[in-house]
Amino acid sequence: MKTTLLATTALLASTFGAYAEGQLNLFNWGNYTSPEMIEKFTAETGIEVTITDYDSNTTALTKVEAGGSGFDLVVPSANYIPVYVRKGLIAELDHSRIPNIGNIAAEWKDVPWDAGRTHSVPWQWGSVGIAVNKTVYSGDVNTSELFLNPPEELVGKINVVPEMTDVLNMAIFNLGGEACTEDLELLKKVRDKMMAAKPKWLSMDYGTTDKLSSGDYAASVNWNGSTMRARVNNPDIVYGYPVEGYPLFMDSVALLADAQNVDEAYQFINFILEPENAAMISAFARYANGVAGSEEFMPEDMKTAPEIVTPAEFAAAGQFLPTCPQSAIDLYTAMWTELLK
Repeated sequence: MKTTLLATTALLASTFGAYAEGQLNLFNWGNYTSPEMIEKFTAETGIEVTITDYDSNTTALTKVEAGGSGFDLVVPSANYIPVYVRKGLIAELDHSRIPNIGNIAAEWKDVPWDAGRTHSVPWQWGSVGIAVNKTVYSGDVNTSELFLNPPEELVGKINVVPEMTDVLNMAIFNLGGEACTEDLELLKKVRDKMMAAKPKWLSMDYGTTDKLSSGDYAASVNWNGSTMRARVNNPDIVYGYPVEGYPLFMDSVALLADAQNVDEAYQFINFILEPENAAMISAFARYANGVAGSEEFMPEDMKTAPEIVTPAEFAAAGQFLPTCPQSAIDLYTAMWTELLK
Protein backbone atom coordinates (compact mmCIF):
# COMPACT_ATOMS: atom_id res chain seq x y z
CA MET A 1 0.00 0.00 0.00
CA LYS A 2 1.79 3.66 -0.46
CA THR A 3 2.14 7.18 -1.88
CA THR A 4 4.63 8.96 -4.13
CA LEU A 5 5.41 9.70 -7.74
CA LEU A 6 6.77 6.75 -9.68
CA ALA A 7 10.53 6.60 -9.45
CA THR A 8 13.39 4.20 -9.46
CA THR A 9 15.72 4.71 -6.55
CA ALA A 10 19.06 3.11 -5.81
CA LEU A 11 19.97 3.02 -2.15
CA LEU A 12 23.72 2.53 -2.02
CA ALA A 13 26.07 1.82 0.83
CA SER A 14 29.80 1.14 0.93
CA THR A 15 30.89 -2.48 0.93
CA PHE A 16 32.23 -3.59 4.27
CA GLY A 17 35.31 -5.79 4.00
CA ALA A 18 33.91 -8.59 6.18
CA TYR A 19 30.77 -8.98 4.08
CA ALA A 20 30.16 -10.63 0.74
CA GLU A 21 29.24 -8.37 -2.14
CA GLY A 22 25.74 -8.73 -3.58
CA GLN A 23 22.76 -6.95 -5.00
CA LEU A 24 18.99 -7.16 -4.72
CA ASN A 25 16.22 -5.68 -6.86
CA LEU A 26 13.00 -4.90 -4.97
CA PHE A 27 9.80 -4.00 -6.85
CA ASN A 28 7.53 -2.26 -4.34
CA TRP A 29 4.81 0.33 -3.91
CA GLY A 30 6.14 3.87 -4.03
CA ASN A 31 7.21 5.63 -0.84
CA TYR A 32 6.58 2.40 1.08
CA THR A 33 10.10 1.21 1.95
CA SER A 34 11.99 2.56 4.96
CA PRO A 35 15.34 4.04 3.84
CA GLU A 36 16.72 3.48 7.34
CA MET A 37 15.77 -0.20 7.20
CA ILE A 38 17.47 -0.58 3.80
CA GLU A 39 20.60 1.14 5.09
CA LYS A 40 20.67 -1.22 8.07
CA PHE A 41 20.23 -4.25 5.81
CA THR A 42 23.09 -3.13 3.57
CA ALA A 43 25.32 -2.39 6.56
CA GLU A 44 24.74 -5.88 7.98
CA THR A 45 24.98 -7.84 4.74
CA GLY A 46 26.90 -5.76 2.20
CA ILE A 47 23.99 -6.25 -0.22
CA GLU A 48 23.13 -3.22 -2.33
CA VAL A 49 19.36 -2.76 -2.77
CA THR A 50 17.75 -1.12 -5.80
CA ILE A 51 14.08 -0.19 -5.34
CA THR A 52 11.71 0.33 -8.26
CA ASP A 53 8.34 1.86 -7.41
CA TYR A 54 4.87 1.14 -8.75
CA ASP A 55 1.47 2.75 -8.13
CA SER A 56 -0.99 -0.15 -8.36
CA ASN A 57 -1.27 -3.92 -8.28
CA THR A 58 -2.20 -4.00 -11.95
CA THR A 59 0.89 -1.98 -12.89
CA ALA A 60 3.12 -4.39 -10.98
CA LEU A 61 1.45 -7.53 -12.32
CA THR A 62 1.63 -6.31 -15.92
CA LYS A 63 5.34 -5.54 -15.60
CA VAL A 64 6.20 -8.86 -13.96
CA GLU A 65 4.07 -10.87 -16.37
CA ALA A 66 5.85 -9.30 -19.34
CA GLY A 67 9.04 -11.04 -18.17
CA GLY A 68 12.63 -9.94 -18.08
CA SER A 69 12.00 -7.33 -15.41
CA GLY A 70 15.19 -8.09 -13.50
CA PHE A 71 13.35 -7.84 -10.19
CA ASP A 72 13.91 -10.34 -7.39
CA LEU A 73 11.13 -9.50 -4.94
CA VAL A 74 7.65 -8.05 -5.40
CA VAL A 75 5.05 -6.91 -2.83
CA PRO A 76 1.51 -7.73 -4.04
CA SER A 77 -1.68 -7.22 -2.06
CA ALA A 78 -3.47 -10.24 -0.62
CA ASN A 79 -6.01 -10.73 -3.41
CA TYR A 80 -3.21 -10.69 -6.01
CA ILE A 81 -0.99 -13.35 -4.43
CA PRO A 82 -3.13 -16.25 -5.83
CA VAL A 83 -2.95 -14.63 -9.28
CA TYR A 84 0.86 -14.60 -9.15
CA VAL A 85 0.86 -18.23 -7.99
CA ARG A 86 -1.57 -19.36 -10.69
CA LYS A 87 0.49 -17.67 -13.39
CA GLY A 88 3.73 -19.17 -12.07
CA LEU A 89 5.24 -15.75 -11.44
CA ILE A 90 6.43 -16.31 -7.87
CA ALA A 91 8.39 -19.20 -6.38
CA GLU A 92 7.43 -21.41 -3.47
CA LEU A 93 9.49 -20.34 -0.48
CA ASP A 94 12.01 -22.64 1.15
CA HIS A 95 11.23 -22.06 4.82
CA SER A 96 14.50 -23.71 5.84
CA ARG A 97 16.24 -20.63 4.40
CA ILE A 98 14.12 -18.28 6.54
CA PRO A 99 15.05 -18.86 10.21
CA ASN A 100 12.74 -16.02 11.28
CA ILE A 101 9.66 -17.54 9.60
CA GLY A 102 8.33 -18.35 13.07
CA ASN A 103 8.14 -14.63 13.87
CA ILE A 104 5.08 -14.21 11.66
CA ALA A 105 2.22 -13.38 14.05
CA ALA A 106 -0.25 -16.22 14.60
CA GLU A 107 -3.15 -14.50 12.79
CA TRP A 108 -1.04 -14.04 9.64
CA LYS A 109 0.59 -17.48 9.40
CA ASP A 110 -2.20 -19.33 7.62
CA VAL A 111 -4.14 -16.85 5.55
CA PRO A 112 -6.80 -17.54 2.88
CA TRP A 113 -4.72 -16.02 0.10
CA ASP A 114 -1.54 -17.97 0.96
CA ALA A 115 -2.23 -21.03 3.12
CA GLY A 116 0.79 -21.88 5.24
CA ARG A 117 2.66 -18.89 3.85
CA THR A 118 4.10 -21.03 1.08
CA HIS A 119 4.71 -18.10 -1.26
CA SER A 120 4.92 -14.89 0.78
CA VAL A 121 5.72 -13.22 4.09
CA PRO A 122 3.99 -10.15 5.56
CA TRP A 123 5.12 -6.64 4.75
CA GLN A 124 2.35 -4.30 6.01
CA TRP A 125 -1.41 -4.24 6.27
CA GLY A 126 -4.15 -1.66 6.66
CA SER A 127 -7.38 -0.23 5.29
CA VAL A 128 -8.71 1.90 2.45
CA GLY A 129 -10.87 4.85 3.49
CA ILE A 130 -11.39 8.56 2.89
CA ALA A 131 -8.92 11.25 3.96
CA VAL A 132 -10.51 14.67 4.42
CA ASN A 133 -9.30 18.14 5.33
CA LYS A 134 -11.80 19.12 7.99
CA THR A 135 -11.25 22.84 7.37
CA VAL A 136 -12.73 22.36 3.89
CA TYR A 137 -15.46 19.86 4.78
CA SER A 138 -16.77 19.43 8.31
CA GLY A 139 -19.52 16.88 7.64
CA ASP A 140 -19.58 13.09 8.06
CA VAL A 141 -16.36 11.53 6.72
CA ASN A 142 -17.37 7.90 7.26
CA THR A 143 -19.07 7.36 3.93
CA SER A 144 -17.97 6.53 0.40
CA GLU A 145 -20.50 9.09 -0.85
CA LEU A 146 -17.70 11.62 -0.40
CA PHE A 147 -16.10 10.46 -3.64
CA LEU A 148 -19.10 8.89 -5.36
CA ASN A 149 -21.40 11.88 -4.83
CA PRO A 150 -19.10 14.63 -3.51
CA PRO A 151 -20.61 17.43 -1.41
CA GLU A 152 -20.26 20.88 -2.89
CA GLU A 153 -17.31 21.74 -0.65
CA LEU A 154 -15.25 18.91 -2.16
CA VAL A 155 -16.21 19.20 -5.83
CA GLY A 156 -13.03 19.63 -7.86
CA LYS A 157 -10.87 19.08 -4.79
CA ILE A 158 -10.93 15.32 -4.30
CA ASN A 159 -8.42 12.71 -5.43
CA VAL A 160 -9.03 9.01 -6.07
CA VAL A 161 -6.06 6.63 -5.86
CA PRO A 162 -5.55 4.59 -9.05
CA GLU A 163 -5.95 1.12 -7.45
CA MET A 164 -8.72 -0.68 -9.36
CA THR A 165 -9.88 -3.31 -6.86
CA ASP A 166 -9.92 -0.92 -3.90
CA VAL A 167 -11.88 1.81 -5.65
CA LEU A 168 -14.33 -0.41 -7.53
CA ASN A 169 -15.12 -2.48 -4.47
CA MET A 170 -15.80 0.64 -2.41
CA ALA A 171 -18.30 1.64 -5.10
CA ILE A 172 -19.79 -1.86 -5.16
CA PHE A 173 -20.16 -1.83 -1.36
CA ASN A 174 -21.74 1.62 -1.57
CA LEU A 175 -24.53 0.18 -3.71
CA GLY A 176 -25.06 -2.87 -1.52
CA GLY A 177 -23.06 -5.36 -3.57
CA GLU A 178 -20.41 -7.89 -2.57
CA ALA A 179 -16.80 -8.23 -3.65
CA CYS A 180 -16.38 -10.17 -6.91
CA THR A 181 -20.02 -9.68 -7.84
CA GLU A 182 -20.92 -10.34 -11.48
CA ASP A 183 -24.43 -8.93 -11.14
CA LEU A 184 -24.58 -6.95 -14.38
CA GLU A 185 -27.47 -4.78 -13.25
CA LEU A 186 -25.59 -3.76 -10.12
CA LEU A 187 -22.34 -3.24 -12.01
CA LYS A 188 -24.10 -0.94 -14.47
CA LYS A 189 -25.24 1.17 -11.52
CA VAL A 190 -21.69 1.18 -10.19
CA ARG A 191 -20.33 2.20 -13.57
CA ASP A 192 -22.92 4.96 -14.00
CA LYS A 193 -22.33 6.34 -10.50
CA MET A 194 -18.58 6.45 -10.93
CA MET A 195 -18.76 8.00 -14.39
CA ALA A 196 -21.09 10.68 -13.03
CA ALA A 197 -18.74 11.33 -10.11
CA LYS A 198 -15.49 11.52 -12.06
CA PRO A 199 -16.01 15.07 -13.45
CA LYS A 200 -16.22 16.20 -9.81
CA TRP A 201 -12.80 14.75 -8.98
CA LEU A 202 -9.58 16.70 -9.27
CA SER A 203 -7.33 13.76 -10.08
CA MET A 204 -6.59 10.05 -9.91
CA ASP A 205 -3.15 10.20 -8.37
CA TYR A 206 -1.05 7.84 -6.25
CA GLY A 207 1.05 10.56 -4.59
CA THR A 208 -1.41 11.69 -1.94
CA THR A 209 0.57 12.14 1.27
CA ASP A 210 2.33 15.39 0.33
CA LYS A 211 -0.68 16.85 -1.47
CA LEU A 212 -3.01 16.18 1.45
CA SER A 213 -0.41 17.67 3.78
CA SER A 214 -0.06 20.83 1.69
CA GLY A 215 -3.78 21.29 1.06
CA ASP A 216 -3.56 20.62 -2.69
CA TYR A 217 -6.14 17.91 -2.08
CA ALA A 218 -9.08 18.57 0.21
CA ALA A 219 -9.93 14.87 0.26
CA SER A 220 -8.83 11.56 -1.22
CA VAL A 221 -9.74 7.92 -1.35
CA ASN A 222 -6.62 6.84 0.46
CA TRP A 223 -4.83 4.23 2.53
CA ASN A 224 -4.73 4.61 6.30
CA GLY A 225 -0.95 4.81 6.72
CA SER A 226 -0.58 7.48 4.05
CA THR A 227 -3.36 9.42 5.75
CA MET A 228 -1.63 9.22 9.11
CA ARG A 229 1.55 10.56 7.55
CA ALA A 230 -0.43 13.47 6.10
CA ARG A 231 -2.15 14.12 9.43
CA VAL A 232 1.20 14.22 11.25
CA ASN A 233 2.17 17.01 8.83
CA ASN A 234 -1.25 18.67 8.88
CA PRO A 235 -3.50 18.09 11.92
CA ASP A 236 -6.57 19.15 9.91
CA ILE A 237 -6.53 15.80 8.07
CA VAL A 238 -8.97 13.17 9.34
CA TYR A 239 -9.58 9.58 8.20
CA GLY A 240 -13.02 8.18 7.48
CA TYR A 241 -14.12 4.53 7.50
CA PRO A 242 -17.03 4.18 5.03
CA VAL A 243 -19.98 2.55 6.80
CA GLU A 244 -21.11 1.07 3.49
CA GLY A 245 -17.97 -1.06 3.48
CA TYR A 246 -14.26 -0.60 2.85
CA PRO A 247 -11.36 -2.88 1.84
CA LEU A 248 -8.65 -4.19 4.12
CA PHE A 249 -5.33 -5.22 2.61
CA MET A 250 -2.13 -7.00 3.48
CA ASP A 251 0.85 -6.55 1.20
CA SER A 252 3.33 -9.41 1.31
CA VAL A 253 6.84 -9.98 -0.05
CA ALA A 254 7.19 -12.73 -2.65
CA LEU A 255 10.19 -14.17 -4.49
CA LEU A 256 9.84 -13.90 -8.26
CA ALA A 257 10.19 -17.14 -10.18
CA ASP A 258 12.87 -15.63 -12.42
CA ALA A 259 14.79 -13.90 -9.63
CA GLN A 260 18.54 -13.74 -10.27
CA ASN A 261 19.64 -12.83 -6.74
CA VAL A 262 17.97 -15.61 -4.81
CA ASP A 263 20.40 -15.86 -1.89
CA GLU A 264 20.20 -12.11 -1.35
CA ALA A 265 16.41 -12.25 -1.56
CA TYR A 266 16.23 -14.88 1.19
CA GLN A 267 18.53 -12.77 3.37
CA PHE A 268 16.18 -9.82 2.91
CA ILE A 269 13.06 -11.88 3.64
CA ASN A 270 14.61 -13.18 6.83
CA PHE A 271 15.79 -9.69 7.79
CA ILE A 272 12.33 -8.08 7.57
CA LEU A 273 10.90 -10.77 9.85
CA GLU A 274 13.07 -9.55 12.72
CA PRO A 275 10.66 -7.61 15.00
CA GLU A 276 12.86 -4.51 15.22
CA ASN A 277 13.27 -4.37 11.44
CA ALA A 278 9.56 -4.89 10.82
CA ALA A 279 8.90 -1.99 13.17
CA MET A 280 11.25 0.20 11.10
CA ILE A 281 9.13 -0.54 8.02
CA SER A 282 5.97 0.43 9.92
CA ALA A 283 7.51 3.52 11.49
CA PHE A 284 8.28 4.87 8.02
CA ALA A 285 5.09 4.09 6.11
CA ARG A 286 2.73 4.09 9.12
CA TYR A 287 1.00 0.76 8.62
CA ALA A 288 0.74 -2.23 10.93
CA ASN A 289 2.89 -5.25 10.09
CA GLY A 290 2.45 -8.98 10.63
CA VAL A 291 5.51 -9.73 12.79
CA ALA A 292 5.06 -10.80 16.40
CA GLY A 293 7.12 -8.83 18.89
CA SER A 294 7.42 -5.74 16.70
CA GLU A 295 4.95 -3.84 18.87
CA GLU A 296 7.56 -2.92 21.48
CA PHE A 297 9.64 -1.19 18.81
CA MET A 298 6.75 0.71 17.21
CA PRO A 299 6.41 4.51 17.51
CA GLU A 300 4.20 5.51 20.42
CA ASP A 301 1.93 7.63 18.24
CA MET A 302 0.95 4.59 16.16
CA LYS A 303 -0.36 2.70 19.16
CA THR A 304 -3.38 4.99 19.52
CA ALA A 305 -3.61 6.61 16.08
CA PRO A 306 -7.22 6.70 14.77
CA GLU A 307 -5.96 5.66 11.33
CA ILE A 308 -4.29 2.54 12.75
CA VAL A 309 -6.65 1.57 15.58
CA THR A 310 -10.02 1.20 13.88
CA PRO A 311 -12.90 2.58 15.98
CA ALA A 312 -15.09 -0.30 17.14
CA GLU A 313 -18.22 1.03 15.42
CA PHE A 314 -16.56 0.83 12.00
CA ALA A 315 -14.54 -2.38 12.35
CA ALA A 316 -17.23 -4.70 10.98
CA ALA A 317 -17.48 -2.73 7.73
CA GLY A 318 -13.92 -3.61 6.71
CA GLN A 319 -13.11 -6.77 4.78
CA PHE A 320 -10.19 -8.37 2.97
CA LEU A 321 -10.92 -8.62 -0.73
CA PRO A 322 -11.02 -12.13 -2.17
CA THR A 323 -9.33 -13.06 -5.42
CA CYS A 324 -12.06 -12.74 -8.02
CA PRO A 325 -12.61 -15.21 -10.86
CA GLN A 326 -11.26 -14.09 -14.22
CA SER A 327 -14.79 -13.43 -15.49
CA ALA A 328 -15.30 -10.83 -12.75
CA ILE A 329 -11.84 -9.35 -13.27
CA ASP A 330 -12.63 -8.90 -16.97
CA LEU A 331 -15.81 -6.98 -16.09
CA TYR A 332 -13.99 -4.77 -13.60
CA THR A 333 -11.09 -4.12 -15.96
CA ALA A 334 -13.49 -2.97 -18.67
CA MET A 335 -15.20 -0.59 -16.21
CA TRP A 336 -11.87 0.71 -14.95
CA THR A 337 -10.50 1.25 -18.45
CA GLU A 338 -13.57 3.31 -19.31
CA LEU A 339 -13.20 5.33 -16.11
CA LEU A 340 -9.57 6.14 -16.87
CA LYS A 341 -10.31 7.51 -20.35
